[in-house]
Amino acid sequence: MIRIFCMALLGVLAYQTPAIAGNDKPITVRELPARAKQVVNTHFRGKNVAVVTVERQFVGKSYDVVFASGEKLEFDRNDNWTEIDCKKSRVPAALVPSAIKNYVRKNYSGATIVQIEKARSGYEVQLSTGLELTFNKNFKVIDIDT
Repeated sequence: MIRIFCMALLGVLAYQTPAIAGNDKPITVRELPARAKQVVNTHFRGKNVAVVTVERQFVGKSYDVVFASGEKLEFDRNDNWTEIDCKKSRVPAALVPSAIKNYVRKNYSGATIVQIEKARSGYEVQLSTGLELTFNKNFKVIDIDT
């Protein structure tokens, strides 16, 4: 009986492994959830989308949008952006929390935000100067990396 249970468990795990390993599937911009589509259409209007993928996860789906120019957007299972990587160009100001914009403007005049990543613990920001700033969820700087 124990052997049958173990064999069944192994079968289920083997079947689920591709889902665990990630299974990115290409989709169109039209297939993105409403909030993700709104970010693309509002803040990246006129940019050519190279590929959009959806990854099924244990709970929900996540989405990646990559533009022909190299910019990349990542969205979580709740359709909120989690990362915006604009490479050498500026992250759209409307997508950056005001406290972070104000801090950068005040302390790093002339620098622009080229990448921002949102996590449960706060935000990581990369500036055009190469400097990386880490903010906690209350928008206090907790680390500066050169």
